[in-house]
Amino acid sequence: MNSASELRPGANRYVSGDHILDGLEDYLKDFGTCAVITGNQSLSVFENFYQKTLPYQTYLYDGTASDENGQVLAEKIGQVDTIIGIGGGRLLDTAKVTAENLKANFVSIPTLISNCAPYTPIGAIYHPDHTFKRVAYFKKAPDLTLVDWTLLLQTPKAYLVAGIGDTLAKWYEIEGLTRKLDATAKTAFIRLGIASAKEILNILLNDASVALASLAEQQSTPAFGRIADTVIGLAGTVGGFAAEYGRMAGAHAVHNGLSYIEATHKILHGNKVAYGILVQLAYTGDYDEIRKLKPFYDSVGLPTNLSGLDVAEGDQANLQKVAAFAASDHESFKLLNPQLTSADVLEAIHNVEAIDQQTI
Repeated sequence: MNSASELRPGANRYVSGDHILDGLEDYLKDFGTCAVITGNQSLSVFENFYQKTLPYQTYLYDGTASDENGQVLAEKIGQVDTIIGIGGGRLLDTAKVTAENLKANFVSIPTLISNCAPYTPIGAIYHPDHTFKRVAYFKKAPDLTLVDWTLLLQTPKAYLVAGIGDTLAKWYEIEGLTRKLDATAKTAFIRLGIASAKEILNILLNDASVALASLAEQQSTPAFGRIADTVIGLAGTVGGFAAEYGRMAGAHAVHNGLSYIEATHKILHGNKVAYGILVQLAYTGDYDEIRKLKPFYDSVGLPTNLSGLDVAEGDQANLQKVAAFAASDHESFKLLNPQLTSADVLEAIHNVEAIDQQTI
């Protein structure tokens, strides 16, 4: 059985709009006994918005998105019908681990617009030291995902920017994975994934700046709603339909390699993925596309070089570590070219720097 090849479109029920959490009690009434997993900051944001006390025991995660923390939480919670995750990506992936350990339902309530974790049955799992461990394919998608645009106006700007960067990779990774795929091999679902990714790109390029302005003005505009649903929901459809052709390639492999530099632990996931897009494009020789993207990166605040990740270009030991991990056999960069080497990745990293400095 190859879980990576299965279609996993996303949440069983997805509800989005302004003030949808006003009906939270009705949404939860059929889910039996519940326990909440959240974080201190996420809980504060949720409670300030919701203005009611949920009648469920609440448990705090440790911030790692690790198998270990998910298991610890499962042991603390014991038997329960439903896990409710309230928070951002790492929190929700931790809650998925716990729900699967308990064979419980899972309800997802994102408090940030930062990635597609609230929607997908897939998770990015880390070691307790915050280095990347694996991509998890859970047996079930979230039973219910509640995306309240008004609540999400509390998203810090940095997280929305990172969400835009993470979602931008949907187009560039699927395009890289399928550009040499014979037309006869592009199944109906792969074609749907490609089409979804292209529309995601269009929405991001057209609406991101307006959505960021809406966030600054604390106004839930149509563009803000489209960006919220694109980052949280549409992003998951690409891999959900195109399977391994639509999930991860060079951009995410670079992110995973960067997790082995401690200085990048405080850099948000989507920022590292956005930088990884540039490295992937440099590897494939798409320098003009990098130059086309740079004004967009600059306009929304995504990193275009290593210094934006608190990494020095001269730190060869760490960069070699990143390149070696990104080019390893178990990483997704190899899906572009099985003969990829760490030297290839390292050269692409240096070429991104050269383009940023306008020396090539």
